[in-house]
Parts: sequence; structure tokens; C-alpha cells
Amino acid sequence: MKIAVACDHGGLNLKKAMIAYVEKLGHTVKDFGTNSTDSCDYPDFAGPAAEAVASGECDRGIVVCSSGIGVSIVANKVPGIRCAHCHDTYCAKYTRLHNDANMIAFGEKVLGEGMMQEIVYTFLTTEFEGGERHERRIAKIKALEEKYGK
Repeated sequence: MKIAVACDHGGLNLKKAMIAYVEKLGHTVKDFGTNSTDSCDYPDFAGPAAEAVASGECDRGIVVCSSGIGVSIVANKVPGIRCAHCHDTYCAKYTRLHNDANMIAFGEKVLGEGMMQEIVYTFLTTEFEGGERHERRIAKIKALEEKYGK
């Protein structure tokens, strides 16, 4: 898979470790930045990563900031993105199984490298369960996006 990744200055160290891990798993990474510890604005990086996933340029996306909250909010502003803020493998598993999430977000100040690896592995290896109830719910999410022109 081709994975879009992005972070702000608060997520740079974990993003670097995450990229090495994702590549070790055999995936291709498209890095949308930042690549500096200088203070920056997370929408400038998480937004383009989410757009790449929404357009199909990338299959899934992973975004990182200090808490994971800011980048998840940004990603979810892009139509077609279902970004889950995950800090454990249970959420990573079920957001794929039930929500068909195409992006995850997490925080460098919340997770260590080992837990990040477990979450990323779970997110990348779990497929959408499908079925009428989950597809119905995702259709309702899409209807809200259309209703609000998002």
C-alpha cells in the first residue's frame, strides 16, 4: 500500500520512527512533512496528506502531532476521509472493521514507539468487515458530508 504520512513539529520524532516501521512492513510512504522541529501549523501538512488519501493517490494515511487531536480534526475536514484518533490497538482494529477508516492520528506525547508500531500494524492489516449495518452507517456519514458541502 501507499501510505500518506504527515506531522507537525510536535510529532516529528514519532513520524520518523513510524516511516521506518511502515517501510519495514513493505509499504511505500509519501511524506507530506514537516521535517523540522521548528514551530509550524499542522493543517499545512495533515491537510495535503488527507487530500492524497481522498483522491486515491495514497491508500491510507497516518498523521501525528503532540496529541493527535489537531491533525485528526484537519484530516476529517477533507471529504471522503474517516480519520480515527487512535491510541490503542482495539480502536485501530475496530475503526477499520466497522468504520472503514482510511486514516489514523496519534500523538507523540501520548504514545511510545512500541505502541505506535502495534497500532500501525493493526491499522494496516485489518480490512473493512463490510456488511449492511456498517455500510449503512458509512453512507450516513457521506450524506452528512454532502449536506454540509464538506
